[in-house]
Amino acid sequence: MSDIDEQWFGPETATFGDRVAGARDAAGMTQAQLARRLGIKKATLAGWEQDMSEPRANRLSMMAGVLNVSIMWLLTGEGDGAALPVDGEEAPQADALTAALAEMRAIRSAMRDNSERLARLEKCLREMKAVV
Repeated sequence: MSDIDEQWFGPETATFGDRVAGARDAAGMTQAQLARRLGIKKATLAGWEQDMSEPRANRLSMMAGVLNVSIMWLLTGEGDGAALPVDGEEAPQADALTAALAEMRAIRSAMRDNSERLARLEKCLREMKAVV
């Protein structure tokens, strides 16, 4: 695997959904085709690829087999995974793409942190309201 592959699908840059979508693309399948092979709805697969939800262990194992990647790679980006298809025209864009994905990951992390802060504040306010 090249440095570009490791950056693209690695744990520092890519999410679980990114790796699922990348492996599906590398396998030459559409969302509908992979969903059909896994016995799930296309919307369920789309949710996984958009990091809105995650599959159960049995579907994760099945997906790894269908996509010919390791479960560990799907979960963490480490291990045997899909290769990034790179044309001569796409290669110069790899750095910009990596930077954009890293920024998206940082934004997602900040949103998760803020959501947790909001939940703690809401709980505190509910407890205060119950006392009053």
